[in-house]
Amino acid sequence: MFQLNKNEYLDKLHACWLGKNIGGTMGAPYEGTRKFLDIKGFATPGGEPMPNDDLDLQLVWLCAMEDVGADRFNANVLSEYWLDWIPPHWNEYGICKTNLRLGLLPPMSGEVDNEKWKTSNGAWIRSEIWASLAPGIPDVAVKYAAMDAMVDHGVSEGVCAEIFTACMQSLAYVESNIRHLIDAALSKIPEESITAQTVKLVIDCYERGIDYRETQEKVLAFNADLGWFQAPANLGFVVIGLLYGEGDFLKSLLYAINCGDDTDCTGATVGATLGIIGGTSGIPEALKAHVGDRIVTVSINGMYSHRIPKTCSALTDRVFALVPSVFHANRVAFAFTETATDYPANEAAYWNRLTSADILARPPYSYDVTVYRPLTVRVAYDDTPRVGAGDTRRVTLTFLCNPALYESRKLQIRLMLPDGWSVGRYDRTVSLPYPQYAHGIYGSAETEFTLTVGDNVDAVMRAYAEITSPTLPYPMMIPMIFIG
Repeated sequence: MFQLNKNEYLDKLHACWLGKNIGGTMGAPYEGTRKFLDIKGFATPGGEPMPNDDLDLQLVWLCAMEDVGADRFNANVLSEYWLDWIPPHWNEYGICKTNLRLGLLPPMSGEVDNEKWKTSNGAWIRSEIWASLAPGIPDVAVKYAAMDAMVDHGVSEGVCAEIFTACMQSLAYVESNIRHLIDAALSKIPEESITAQTVKLVIDCYERGIDYRETQEKVLAFNADLGWFQAPANLGFVVIGLLYGEGDFLKSLLYAINCGDDTDCTGATVGATLGIIGGTSGIPEALKAHVGDRIVTVSINGMYSHRIPKTCSALTDRVFALVPSVFHANRVAFAFTETATDYPANEAAYWNRLTSADILARPPYSYDVTVYRPLTVRVAYDDTPRVGAGDTRRVTLTFLCNPALYESRKLQIRLMLPDGWSVGRYDRTVSLPYPQYAHGIYGSAETEFTLTVGDNVDAVMRAYAEITSPTLPYPMMIPMIFIG
């Protein structure tokens, strides 16, 4: 069993949010800078933090987790909160919300018409909530982080970046060696990804004694094709701050922010990560005094302001209250303790099995229908859902039995198509194998078919797969959404 010292965790958790506010406030005045900076500290008056969407969205995710619980939490739940709680419509935020309103669920919501921004910074900047709900257990943090990132970043470098930061920050609750944390986070993302290559570039420069200014130039040159405000380069600046800062809180913030670009995000992530590692005593008193404990928001629907924690202390308490239920839902034997933390290294390998290959292997033009208790149904297209008259799309439906809810072996499938559409031959009956709980296998099956679009093309077109079974008292209606 993993036993985590309660007071130590609470101190690190509080420092995480303080560090997030400090770094975000210090970097915010320079956001979008396209040149190297030479700042020495805050440019804002003392007394309170600047608002930052990096933290705002995590407050929304906290409320979502409180509302639905860890066992029912998924990307589709986050989609509902995106549309109801989050007014901003910029960049990938606006694109994903537009797609969600059309009925395109994650990760398709982050793929369609999002070539420019799906590799941007919107996801990795909000990973602390997942790390803090799963301290020391990176697989759980990564699972939720990937759900989060796919809503507005599809299956892309933007998702890799949040997997990286969630893993690094989760392990920071039980490991203080920065290089070990970076290496562990690298193991979670594909070696060939631009994100991984950028991080390795920074590591190589640091180990060869190259000045951090020259390292920043190399990162920019390596990522020149992606352009401004993109995840790989800015995550590289975070790693510059963490490595070249060598554990010094202020020095690390300055190095990351001076690299320019998305400075509030890089500063906030460095501040949160070092806050977790060193706790509140690792943050200089002058920095804590300048920002204080208050949380100021800018990106949350005012209708829900009464639900949002107003201070870092209140946020700490609410996250702490959720941790046992998150671990229980993910079958992690865990307890808070008043004694020293006991992190069983022999079990760490088991907890560290999940990699981005498991997450990023799925088709980008896909989504999961999760509203039915016995089954999750994955809908996957062979190409974009944007179609014209006469176009064809190969559709695969994958049926996944939910743990402990296995009821049915045979499913009958009936397709319901828009007027003028046609479909080729397909299997109308699918058999699910019996689950093998001891081996973690819950049963799955799939069917494929090709749809041909009719002559009349509308803005939004819906086909449905009606799924019935003798052991289900209701039909399952699986939507297949296409846009003209």
